[in-house]
Amino acid sequence: MSTKIQPIREVKDPIPKNTTKLNKPQISLIIGGILVGAILLIYLFAKQPITQPLLLIIGLLLGYTLFHARFGFTSAFRRFMSVGNGQALRSHMLMLAIAVTLFAPILAFGHSFFGGEVAGYVSPVGISLLVGAFMFGIGMQLGGGCASGTLYAVGGGRSVMFVTLLFFIIGSTIGAKHLLFWTEELPAFEPISLATSTGLGYGGAWIVSIALFGLIAWITFKVERKRKAPKMAPVPSTNGWKRILRGSWPLFVAASILAILNALTLLTRGAPWGITSAFALWGSKVAQFFGVDVASWGYWQGANAQVLKSSIFTDSTTVLNLGVILGAFLASAAGGLFKFTKLNFKNVVASMLGGLLMGYGARLAFGCNIGAYFGGIASFSLHGYVWGILALAGTFLALYLRPLFGLSVPKSKDSFC
Repeated sequence: MSTKIQPIREVKDPIPKNTTKLNKPQISLIIGGILVGAILLIYLFAKQPITQPLLLIIGLLLGYTLFHARFGFTSAFRRFMSVGNGQALRSHMLMLAIAVTLFAPILAFGHSFFGGEVAGYVSPVGISLLVGAFMFGIGMQLGGGCASGTLYAVGGGRSVMFVTLLFFIIGSTIGAKHLLFWTEELPAFEPISLATSTGLGYGGAWIVSIALFGLIAWITFKVERKRKAPKMAPVPSTNGWKRILRGSWPLFVAASILAILNALTLLTRGAPWGITSAFALWGSKVAQFFGVDVASWGYWQGANAQVLKSSIFTDSTTVLNLGVILGAFLASAAGGLFKFTKLNFKNVVASMLGGLLMGYGARLAFGCNIGAYFGGIASFSLHGYVWGILALAGTFLALYLRPLFGLSVPKSKDSFC
């Protein structure tokens, strides 16, 4: 019995790939998005510390950038593991190189824009990280996107990604309930920073990091040539100055902007960009509304207890996430690409399973592709590199699972991947 294969959802556009012409801007949607953003911005200025409206603006720019460049982590891992295409992975290396260059002096200086302390994401390497990152790697291939990909796809109107997001939240909430077992009952090494745990300092750690990124980029070139990998599929675009507003943007431009925005996030709130802790918060608040005693969970003790008691708008990660969704919505409308898409049963099942795996895995692994991989490596943490390796391993397994749900896997004979 043959399995019907559907197009790859992360890179699918509402208009054909054989044209570079964008649809007309969706003016009414743009106006609506601007109004929603303005109302939220005014509320944050009036009711929250100055950091919150600034983070909303940063989130908007993150979402706009992610959508216009179709900057992916899920598709980058899948293309490399399936056919050896390393174009997107090399853009990751550029992003990380710029990020460590910006993060090093910020972390060394130790203060944010507003005088508070700054701290990178440096987490333990143990069973929870290994299992969680592997689960996340499988989940993002089934769910149709990673954490950032889910948010910007929701902003772009991808209907099935609302399912992924819902189950991402559920998985994160369950992971929060179980987290202490994984982190306290199972073995792990202490957090290891290439800068502060090795004696290298931030200067030495920067040199090591840049060398590693260069090595990884070189390996992707070698693999690409050996496997004669197909090129990435083109996406709709326009020309001239309109391209700034309507897209699409080259990957290297997006990589640079994302690194700068992550550094601005670090300077604004004292921590790098993250996504999935907000999902655990949202899910826990809903569970609490229905009578679940989430306040007794170990995850919600200590500093997190106040986060659970407060409004979600006091949570900086929530504000960033809302900004990413809204920024992607505006970018998709500017390109005339916002469109709700049809659902089919197999895609929905894959999204449910993928969302659960990503949500649970992200809690175990101290973050997702943004918090653990991007933020961890930018913070010179060993766990970020380990996360990437295990997520690649999960991706490899998922290549054999995707066809069961009618999802395609790139082939070497394809013209584009």
